[in-house]
Amino acid sequence: MLSFFRSSTNGFANELRLVFATRNAHSGGNRFVATPPQLSSLESAQETALARAWIAQFRALNIPKSSVELSFSRSSGPGGQNVNKVNTKVTLRCPIDEDWIPLWSKPALKKSPHYVSSSKSIQITSTVHRSQSQNIEECLSKLHALLVEASSSTLKNEPSEAQKKRVEDLTRAANARRRAEKSYRSKIKAERKGSFD
Repeated sequence: MLSFFRSSTNGFANELRLVFATRNAHSGGNRFVATPPQLSSLESAQETALARAWIAQFRALNIPKSSVELSFSRSSGPGGQNVNKVNTKVTLRCPIDEDWIPLWSKPALKKSPHYVSSSKSIQITSTVHRSQSQNIEECLSKLHALLVEASSSTLKNEPSEAQKKRVEDLTRAANARRRAEKSYRSKIKAERKGSFD
């Protein structure tokens, strides 16, 4: 899979779009375009670049209702007759093994309070709004934010050139200070030896 991608960083996003579009066309086009690269962990710079490109594309997408399981019930608590008559509470369930959920994000998703281990799925509920459609959008946006956060949590940020130079300068200064302290201590020891002779 990784051998398909060019080694240049600029080509990653374009080729990911090509792969996403191809997979969407083969699946009939009825699913949203978000199939991530098959990476179980992000260890190399190339894998991290692929993950970043997918996350950047996924941020711009909305998760459609057809990709998750939705159930509705009546909201509890005060709220007037609307609460007692209309099923406005929305519960969203999404199996963690869906092909559009990145493999590298699954350990972080399993630590989430929304993860249900018995069904191996993410469960999100919303009763914030009085209308069912608004609660559906609330659940979908929460799931989207959760996936972005879980996918980004394992990314390693590369230091900038300024940060690298600063570290080099600090290391050089620390080495010089250590050498000066050692020479000072050796000079004192040499003087002690000379005084006894």
